[in-house]
Amino acid sequence: MSERPTCRVVRAEPDYVGKQGLTYTPAISAESVGAAGIHLQLVSMPPGARAKAHRHASHETALHVLSGVAGMWYGDDLSEHMWTRPGDFVYIPANVPHLPYNASRTETCTAVIARTDPNEQESVVLMPELDALRPPGADPMADE
Repeated sequence: MSERPTCRVVRAEPDYVGKQGLTYTPAISAESVGAAGIHLQLVSMPPGARAKAHRHASHETALHVLSGVAGMWYGDDLSEHMWTRPGDFVYIPANVPHLPYNASRTETCTAVIARTDPNEQESVVLMPELDALRPPGADPMADE
């Protein structure tokens, strides 16, 4: 007989570096509580940090920016851009390529991430062919 799910308090797990190249602090997941359809964690981008271009196969993502300012290139050819600030909420549809970065030289950007993938890293699809479209160190405002 299987155990019935119940409410749980979860302490953040140790940080890890994900496939995307950013540092995550996992909390709610299939591994930690047996979640079937959600993953909740923190992401922290130190000054100058930049993810690898990627998408999440079949999974939606929502973020809430707690501190710092980050930019994100997105779209099939990473031609779209947005800025996020503390208090902003961001929605990323499933399968949309994106590349977040912290343009600040002094401030870390931290956000809460919720994703419909309870295993989080399983749906990450790296897209190295898009990394060259937005090379590290490129002026994020050049195309705006």
